[in-house]
Amino acid sequence: MKPVLQVVGVSKMYRMGEVLVTALREVSLDFFAGELVVLLGASGSGKSTLLNIIGGLDLPTSGRISFRGNDLTSSDEQQLTAYRRRSIGFVFQFYNLISSLTALENVQLVTDISEDPMPADEALRLVGLGDRLHHFPAQLSGGEQQRVAIARAVAKRPELLLCDEPTGALDYRTGKLVLEVIEKVNRELGTTTLVITHNVSIAGMADRVITLRSGEVAEDRRNATRISPSELSW
Repeated sequence: MKPVLQVVGVSKMYRMGEVLVTALREVSLDFFAGELVVLLGASGSGKSTLLNIIGGLDLPTSGRISFRGNDLTSSDEQQLTAYRRRSIGFVFQFYNLISSLTALENVQLVTDISEDPMPADEALRLVGLGDRLHHFPAQLSGGEQQRVAIARAVAKRPELLLCDEPTGALDYRTGKLVLEVIEKVNRELGTTTLVITHNVSIAGMADRVITLRSGEVAEDRRNATRISPSELSW
């Protein structure tokens, strides 16, 4: 199978005052259509840097990223914006919802600028919020707000769903519900999904587990079977 996304020899360095910090060091990975990948690693291991580069929010210092054969590292800002708009759905640890808009209106922000979006109400029903369409963020629990954020991310039908610590601000029970929604989106829509976490227990729900350590790939393995998020414990 041909990879949807290729990361080839990617390094990323930042300058902090007089110090040069290496966030990623010669990372090479292939990602395939429809798979659910968990990226594991401690804080500072390079997980978020890698996700930001894959999502077109940052560029590597060296190496290459290609999506469906298109070299993103040679793209200009306009091309990267088009890539993010058409192909990428982002879910972050904090929900980034607009407090003055309802759940439906928050999702419509994305559907209004997408080429072939899912109806906003359909996206919210997919994540189990069909009865919360007209609620404002302040009227929703943390888990419900995160599910609105997931609905907003998937409503434009992205090929890649990038989730950066999506359960980091949630309690155990609510976090599992959010993971169930992410797994459902991957299974029902076939969206290639990358989930960043420092929580080793979450790895069981993945097709594939990649562990980063000090900016390098320490392990890249496939699970024999995927565990339902409802069966995870930590």
